[in-house]
Amino acid sequence: MNHSIYSADRSTHLKVVVVALIAGIAVAGFGISARMTSDDGYTQTARVIKAGQPMTITSAETTKVR
Repeated sequence: MNHSIYSADRSTHLKVVVVALIAGIAVAGFGISARMTSDDGYTQTARVIKAGQPMTITSAETTKVR
């Protein structure tokens, strides 16, 4: 058994490619199936944050409002 990828033969390279391809398909399939089944009715909504009065924060305990 050869432990170096540089001196491995063609069948070893083919095995590595096949295992990586199967693992990639499995991860993608798991991600798609997890996304498809999570339809609980929760939707994301954008929250609007409105700016108030400008203020300057100093190192003192108080804040100054301009």
